[in-house]
Amino acid sequence: MPLFPRWFIFPALACALFTPAADAQSANARRLPGYFLIAHRGGVVDSTNAENSLPALEGAIRRGYDMVEMDMRVTKDRVLIINHDRNFKRYYGVDSAVSDMNWDRIQQLRSSKGSRVLSLDQVFARCREGHIQVMLDTKFEGCDTGLFNRVVQLLDKYDLREHALMIGTDSSADYFTGKVRLSCTRRQLEENSLKAGYDPAHYYLFGGVKDIQAGDVQWAEQKGIMVVAAVNIFTYRRRRDYLQEAAADIETLKARGIRCFQIDSNFDGAFFME
Repeated sequence: MPLFPRWFIFPALACALFTPAADAQSANARRLPGYFLIAHRGGVVDSTNAENSLPALEGAIRRGYDMVEMDMRVTKDRVLIINHDRNFKRYYGVDSAVSDMNWDRIQQLRSSKGSRVLSLDQVFARCREGHIQVMLDTKFEGCDTGLFNRVVQLLDKYDLREHALMIGTDSSADYFTGKVRLSCTRRQLEENSLKAGYDPAHYYLFGGVKDIQAGDVQWAEQKGIMVVAAVNIFTYRRRRDYLQEAAADIETLKARGIRCFQIDSNFDGAFFME
């Protein structure tokens, strides 16, 4: 797997080396410089756009995000799709597991706003067109190397693998190591560094405000390891002042030296000058 370009680890250089989608130029003009933004849950998710939907992805492209995080599952007939939940009840009103339904039936589902479920192939095609990179959250278990190989083949088909990030599983880590950059805690990184063939370009340090301290950021930079902070709605949704708390945590993470953020669009005002 090729090394990430230096700007990806130190995003202050990104403006010179990353070319956003043409329809995102106006949004990028309002972006605070020096940050790399990953849209959580498949893009800009709000009362109109369902998670992992085409409208959400289009919103992330227009808004000027650099990368989109999506949840990867597999259907009964082994089609790779993007869907966060085990079933389709929340957005599509169907209380059936993804793994129990075939793709031809899933394609017929529609949300209350008209969104449909996307295959991984479909969403990768739009990501390439929209000049947005991908982060994959693996939501299926087991060690199915045939399925894993199809993920890699799709990333290669759409020229997305070089910069792709993955939140993997214990059973998939061995296969994807060296093929797609994998999320780790600091402890996991220290353990991995003792293994034969270790390369810091195979991993990234990933966590929230409680997980990644300033010392961890400095340690990772010294080791040449990318750092990504997560500020996700699930952490704050039951709190009364969740927007203010999330904004405070983002400022804390910025002060610790973090420049790459996986965030929900609810919180991206910390990175845009409106």
